[in-house]
Amino acid sequence: MSTKEQVLEQIEILSEAEVKEVAEYLAFLKYRSRNKPHLVDESQLEALYAEFAQKDRDLAEEGAADYAEGLTKEDAK
Repeated sequence: MSTKEQVLEQIEILSEAEVKEVAEYLAFLKYRSRNKPHLVDESQLEALYAEFAQKDRDLAEEGAADYAEGLTKEDAK
């Protein structure tokens, strides 16, 4: 018999007041699970950080020539 089946079986023999307490506890469990912070996978963060760091470097290198050209033009004025 599964845990769920055992719980349902026990609920059947509870008084109405006890069933209300169980319902309140279930509402609390739902509330707690909604407000629980999400666990973060550190290895996934590392992979994302590395990916974005590489994209950042690529963008910086793409713009470096334009930046240097702009500085040269600025100095020529």
